[in-house]
Amino acid sequence: MLKMFKLKNSLVLLFVLFFQIVQSQSVLGIWKTYDDETGKEKSIVEIYEENGKIYGKIIELLEKENKGKKCIKCNGTDKDKPILGMVIIRGLSKDGDEYNDGKILDPKSGKIYKCSLSLESKDKLTVRGYVGISLLGRTQKWIRIKK
Repeated sequence: MLKMFKLKNSLVLLFVLFFQIVQSQSVLGIWKTYDDETGKEKSIVEIYEENGKIYGKIIELLEKENKGKKCIKCNGTDKDKPILGMVIIRGLSKDGDEYNDGKILDPKSGKIYKCSLSLESKDKLTVRGYVGISLLGRTQKWIRIKK
């Protein structure tokens, strides 16, 4: 009976550790964004999966001057919507070690770019927005926020 109890506890512990390792090697989670020109902290983005695709939503704005702002330069359904809560990454698919074939919105300019995401390390995300081919674009490094 004691051996069975130890075995069950060991299996539960192993499962929890495995889940934490897998989760830490995923793009899913909460990320702090930085301006690629100034290096200043900009926002907190939650990256999540929905229907097999990857999305990212702004859950906190870190620059005081941007709190309460709306996306006035956006088009379509995002026009004049609050930046806080806005889905800025849409429809990425896993392709090897990278996520791509989706879009990213820059709320400051209102422009939508093609997007790719890749983990540089378990806590550092490379976010690339580009037009046409990946060489024509900008790259940001985001840092994972641990709960």
